[in-house]
Amino acid sequence: MNASFKIVWLWTDVTLWLMFAIGSLYVWSVRRNEALSGTWRRVFANPAAMASAVVLLAMLTVAALDSLHFRRALPDRAGATQGFDTRTESVLDVLVARLPASRENSYSMPLATHGFAKETLAANAASKAPAESAASAAAAQATPQPAALPKRAFPRLQHGGANLKDTDKDWLGDVMSLAAQGLAGGLASAGVLWLLTRRQMRRNADLPWRAALVTMAIFMALAGLAVAWSAHYHVLGTDRTGNDVLYQSLKSVRTAFVIGSLATIATLPLAMAFGITAGYFKGWADDLIQYLYTVLSSVPNILLIAACVLMMQVYLDKHPELFETGLERADLKIFLLCVILGVTGWAGLCRLLRAETMKLRELEYVQAATAFGVSHWRIMLRHIMPNVMHLVLITTVLEFSGLILYEAVLSYVGVGVDPSMNSFGGMINQARVEMSRDPVVWWSFMAAFVFMVGIVLAANLFADAVRDAFDPRARVQRPRLFKPPVADQAT
Repeated sequence: MNASFKIVWLWTDVTLWLMFAIGSLYVWSVRRNEALSGTWRRVFANPAAMASAVVLLAMLTVAALDSLHFRRALPDRAGATQGFDTRTESVLDVLVARLPASRENSYSMPLATHGFAKETLAANAASKAPAESAASAAAAQATPQPAALPKRAFPRLQHGGANLKDTDKDWLGDVMSLAAQGLAGGLASAGVLWLLTRRQMRRNADLPWRAALVTMAIFMALAGLAVAWSAHYHVLGTDRTGNDVLYQSLKSVRTAFVIGSLATIATLPLAMAFGITAGYFKGWADDLIQYLYTVLSSVPNILLIAACVLMMQVYLDKHPELFETGLERADLKIFLLCVILGVTGWAGLCRLLRAETMKLRELEYVQAATAFGVSHWRIMLRHIMPNVMHLVLITTVLEFSGLILYEAVLSYVGVGVDPSMNSFGGMINQARVEMSRDPVVWWSFMAAFVFMVGIVLAANLFADAVRDAFDPRARVQRPRLFKPPVADQAT
């Protein structure tokens, strides 16, 4: 029996799902550890962190759906082996299949029914709906009419507002009707989620669930609007080649999470090994590692990363036989880019771990282990490393948002992800020309800006709460806006 599809495992897919599995194991260990559980409760006791967690969880769901890839089977032929389509799709592509299918000819504004630039059209062509074009053409052939002169007008979109007969009269009512349906569906979904999680909220009444519910309601309402409008319109417009901007933004979420998470994880092995070794052994090992990361820090990161990316690009161009599809080549490039970012960005964390290890090395329990003859490597693994993991966790969360912005800069200068892969940096790079034309094509840049700021802002707020909870020296007493009731004070 022939399979209807073939699962495709990309390098970044395997790495992301492995990280999800490790994260699940960490959550399970936190629930069994009372001390860690109490620390994480302090993180989620912050309303901003709780709201940010909802946003990050939603974006992480989009990235996970976009990390399940497959290739559809081609129609069977007698006596031939089964073949598969050269185009690789994801589960997210299936869920939003209408967005890439509703491709236009060129630019169009958000929720528009006509193109953004004028074209030379036959008379009355701009006012005809797509459904009426065939009937009008047949009637024109049957009835002899004088030849109509072409004119410059905004062309009617093939998919945007195709359900409307008179765009001038029906557009506003249709948009408002779809908006009401989308808002109602989104808020109803938020209510269902609230009912499903109400028992858990009662068990943990000390957490700021109101912030999470408000954020979830806003997010679900916006999602409902997008789903309702995208049935007949381009919610965020189209780009120069007519591709839907909302689809590009959703696909760019996975790229941002891949860069932010994989590049951060790639820095940990070198930073932890060199930092703990330098702080524990001191002497010539400390001098050598200090010299190494000082030299690395003195080289501009952009130049170093650009040189590594260009060498990697030459190797990929000379070995096209290694890849079956273009997506596999683009995916390996972004995976190697994360490795390059990790190899060149470990110096900051290494300094922190070196200083913390030098302090821990002089404590009594480490000195006692040394006096009892415990080996150095065992001391570093059992006594030093567990006591510096809070710094690793804090640095990892803080650098996540910085690397997302770094990807935008690299793609802007042309040494980032492959141009065939959607990314916020690529969208901003394309918008560089669009923002300089007249009239300005602003929606591609605005979509990338809003999505990227939303992810980075949520990551920064969550990182601040993690730092305050795991590092007691960084905690700041924030004034309460409302004083608790007298009865609660007495309790």
